Amino acid sequence: MVLTDETFMEMALGEARTAGEHGEIPVGAVLIDGTERVLSKAHNLSVSACDASAHAEILVLREGGGKRSNYRLLDTTLYVTLEPCVMCMGAIIHARVKRLVFGAPDPRWGAAGSLYDYCTDSRFNHRVAVKKGVCETKCRNLIQDFFRKRRSINFQPDEPY
Repeated sequence: MVLTDETFMEMALGEARTAGEHGEIPVGAVLIDGTERVLSKAHNLSVSACDASAHAEILVLREGGGKRSNYRLLDTTLYVTLEPCVMCMGAIIHARVKRLVFGAPDPRWGAAGSLYDYCTDSRFNHRVAVKKGVCETKCRNLIQDFFRKRRSINFQPDEPY
């Protein structure tokens, strides 16, 4: 089997679906090394962990760093279903991830080109190559369907979403 960006994004989508099934915002991530071996997979856990930093991207970076015994994740590619936020892009840059591939843009929080563009900011000491829009329709539909469903069933304005 030929491993493509779409192959790894489908893995990330699987993680995102798991998150949604457990009431988490459906975002999934997969981190691979330079030989296309999966280092880690994760989905959002912020709600269940009561942890604002438990985004899928942060979780895969933690696990990947643990496996390598080094927070610097040189020569890795991170696949994520939704454009990373400011917090996650900061961690991606600090981890020295080589390449970021994401599905749906996030015009409200995105820091890889939508709201901010941390990937090309020359003030940082590391630049991340970015590929946008891989399986975009599937990624966008998954998150939009999640929020549509939440709003139609027992949506309370004081909920954190």
